[in-house]
Amino acid sequence: MNRGKNYPLYETTVFPEFRFMVDQSAEKHPDSYALSYKVHPNDEEVIHITYTEARKDIIALGTEEIAMGLRDKKVAVIGGCSHYWIYTYFSLMAIGAVTVPLDKEMPAPDLAATIKRGDCMAVFYGPELASKLDIIKAESGAEIFVCMADSVPADASQDIAISSLISAGAAKYAAGDNSYYDYEIDPDRLASIVFTSGTTGKGKGVMLSQTNIVSDMTQGMYNFNITPKTLMLLPPHHTFGSTVNIVGHYAQGSEIYLTSGIKYLMREIQEQKPKHLILVPLFVETLYRRIWAQAEKSGEAATLRKGMKLSGMLRKIGIDKRRTIFKKILHNFGDNLEMIICGGAALNQDIIDFFDAIGITILNGYGITEASPLISCNRNEWQKNGSVGLPIIGEEVKIADPDENGEGEICVKGPNVMLGYYDDPEATAAVFDDEGYFHTGDYGKIDADGWIYITGRLKNLIIFGNGKNVYPEEIETEISRIRGVLEVVVYAGESKSDPGKEVIVAEIYPDYEQLKGDGIEGDEAIQKYFNDNIKVANSRMAPYKKVGLVKVRKTEFIKNTSRKITRFNIDKSID
Repeated sequence: MNRGKNYPLYETTVFPEFRFMVDQSAEKHPDSYALSYKVHPNDEEVIHITYTEARKDIIALGTEEIAMGLRDKKVAVIGGCSHYWIYTYFSLMAIGAVTVPLDKEMPAPDLAATIKRGDCMAVFYGPELASKLDIIKAESGAEIFVCMADSVPADASQDIAISSLISAGAAKYAAGDNSYYDYEIDPDRLASIVFTSGTTGKGKGVMLSQTNIVSDMTQGMYNFNITPKTLMLLPPHHTFGSTVNIVGHYAQGSEIYLTSGIKYLMREIQEQKPKHLILVPLFVETLYRRIWAQAEKSGEAATLRKGMKLSGMLRKIGIDKRRTIFKKILHNFGDNLEMIICGGAALNQDIIDFFDAIGITILNGYGITEASPLISCNRNEWQKNGSVGLPIIGEEVKIADPDENGEGEICVKGPNVMLGYYDDPEATAAVFDDEGYFHTGDYGKIDADGWIYITGRLKNLIIFGNGKNVYPEEIETEISRIRGVLEVVVYAGESKSDPGKEVIVAEIYPDYEQLKGDGIEGDEAIQKYFNDNIKVANSRMAPYKKVGLVKVRKTEFIKNTSRKITRFNIDKSID
């Protein structure tokens, strides 16, 4: 069903700031599970924390953080997503500290430099950071180190375990210390600095207020009919993970199961049986390939295609049998999965259509860290092919300097848009225009009904000497449809046959296992296969968009922890 313009908004929970959210969720859902996890991936037992229990621990932690002098201070939070990471993030927000969530995968010197750059007084770290602590402590300038675990690493005995802080704060609160509630929160002041990892170079420090984050979720969640339980797989330092997956769902009273990592994802989906997931495109693409690989291995690929055709015919006459026809596939997703909210990068429409065909709706959205991050989204029963949806409530979107096709830079304005870049007034001034719109650096268009379509990133734009402009993402989407392509990046390079001539280069990381199954092995055979298929793809594109050189690589592209390819790391030299 596609319900169109009369599709109503869903009920949602409104809250002005984090402390209110924690209290309100506990009052509305006192005995419901807020957070669930396994201590070890292979454990059978799942630990459950109710909203009442979480609130109690967050108040205790916040009380002790105030006693430690962390109010109004900047605090780095580094680690995988755990209940202690969430407690830390929520409590620091609630006491008026400034959170600085950092990527645990960053090298130790980079972490230390960023902590120093952010002028962080304290560091809350996960136990997995133990091997990086010596450098961080020596070079960051931070004074306090708290391990987000029940005990500290063996060689960090001078640090504090977060469980000790919670116990100490609980005692203070029970004895009448009301400092946690005495503080008057200003939701419009700086609350978090998010250092973007970036895919084209050094990231910036995006300054967000509680109003930015809160408005993004209170205005965005009207659009989604989310279910009572989801899984958290995304890195928490990224706003898609912290804002949408954690804050958005916590505020609505959903149970958030904290996964043990991508390695255990399918097993935990089968065990926990969520009705919806929050994922980035790379994970969705992996699931898509896994389904087809299994179907081909078992000899059921033809049956799957026939089932999709039959299901499509039945749906045209109002009969939906997808959950029956594709019961075996859906069983691998725990039987209950109905929806995937996907963001962070473009997702091929063919993959969206496939999941829809087997009974799983993918809601493709658009966000950017500077917008906290959600800007637009498709909805449960209202989508447009190729679009990243309609702007969330309160978001104004315009296209700057549109060309004859209505395409130009996407610009946004709303309460979710950042305060600016940390310690960089020049960069801040450069991205805001006179009307207060933030220039995203993304290129696209808006149709007559207000739906947003993204063409590509301005930074990735290929500009040829003849004046033609090419957005590599458009060509990458076309090439990704070729069987055997796992990853592809398109850029401008030099012709092998005609040195000095600029051509479009398609660099491909193949699915070697799939090609081997198709009888295509060896460097020469693989190169010929992709050359031949690129010629077919070229026939569907304008002359100036045709690929002139195909490179096949042996290893996957380097990615940041948001699983986006870091284009600036690509060696564009011609072998």
